[in-house]
Amino acid sequence: MLTREDNELLTRTGPDTPMGALFRRFWQPVALAEEVATPDEPPKRVRYMGEDFLLFRQTDGKIGLVEPRCAHRGADLYFGRNEDCGLRCVYHGWKFDADGGCVDIPNMQPGRARDNIMKSARIRSLPVREWGGQIWAWFGEPDAAPELPLVEWALVPPQNRYVSKKLQECNWAQSLEGAVDTAHFSYVHRVLSEEGTGKPVYLDKRQQWIHDDGAPTFVVEEHEAGLVMGGARKADPGETYWRISQFLTPNHSLAPGTFPGEPYAAQSWMPVDDENCWIFTVTWCPDRPISDDELDRYENGRSVHAMVDEDYVPLRNRGNEYLLDRDLQKTKLFMGITGLSEQDAAIQDSQGRIAPRDREILTPSDEGVIRFRKLMIKRARDLQIGIEPPEVQVPEAYATHSGGAVAPEGQSFVEVLKERFGDDRGRAPDLLPGAAAAE
Repeated sequence: MLTREDNELLTRTGPDTPMGALFRRFWQPVALAEEVATPDEPPKRVRYMGEDFLLFRQTDGKIGLVEPRCAHRGADLYFGRNEDCGLRCVYHGWKFDADGGCVDIPNMQPGRARDNIMKSARIRSLPVREWGGQIWAWFGEPDAAPELPLVEWALVPPQNRYVSKKLQECNWAQSLEGAVDTAHFSYVHRVLSEEGTGKPVYLDKRQQWIHDDGAPTFVVEEHEAGLVMGGARKADPGETYWRISQFLTPNHSLAPGTFPGEPYAAQSWMPVDDENCWIFTVTWCPDRPISDDELDRYENGRSVHAMVDEDYVPLRNRGNEYLLDRDLQKTKLFMGITGLSEQDAAIQDSQGRIAPRDREILTPSDEGVIRFRKLMIKRARDLQIGIEPPEVQVPEAYATHSGGAVAPEGQSFVEVLKERFGDDRGRAPDLLPGAAAAE
């Protein structure tokens, strides 16, 4: 468990908090590229880590992420006009471009005074990049922005990936902990029986092994970008089934279980405030396009991607109890809730908006959660005394693999990683030469 003080440190990401300062040392996903696909559309209100911004694409295609207040008298630029490469305030016509510069003051006569005001009348603007089907933002000093993290899903062609987004109604950390706690798969996602038969149904042996062994053994190893985690379950006689996940600092996780040829999955958690977060979910294939059948599954909620409305709010949510079906819970689904993403959300949200970690009783199956917390708390505390997070300086280390493997009983986790991925931490340097051609 954590002390209340450590829980506060882990969960709070506002601009004046230690964890907030750590988050602002990294590029962060803030939107899907599809959200600002068209130039000159009205700006979108967005909120990240307790701060309000406007997101828009101006006439020349450049994306802006700016503070919402006009430098003149503080009118909300949300009501403004996105036109001719800038947001024009409808109060007195002042106009600001995607870089935050003031490019027009029509309520002043031309001259030196007007020119001087235009030079100084800037609004805050964050550097943004399109990367892997998402919009990423840098919240620190503009001239200090590092390179983007070379995450695997951004290193493949656009047709090889599918990206989505959903709102989660709890703190970012407890939702992320659900991803690094892969022991929950034996319970939260359990299918009790095939409808009408009363008999257990398994898509393949992997699902049976997950259901039959609800107490996996965990091994966690550190690497340059974060942690690689292995959960070992009993498989067929003489074999062990390994589910391998990655945590990439500060808020990305690569899902376990994928065998060669199957799509991989990752999630990123972006705090809206301390009690809500956006979850960006990506599914991709390293060596082929997403198939039509896979696309149909993703778009209809039969996967890790949630079914959402036009505002990216899940159709099954806290407000309607995730459409919990008690009859279904008795007969078919352990949780009685349809959808992998919705099952995760329901149980994570149930811990409270911010989980009280000082009341927990942890077990060996929580090793991934424990190591995640220790790493993040250490990085936040180090930053308070001037030690910068080392992960920022190694964007290439974010090119990593996750997945699944069946290995001989007794084989070490490091040996499993080498055999499955060709590297003892699941690194993927072979992906890096293709980065320039990915977008």
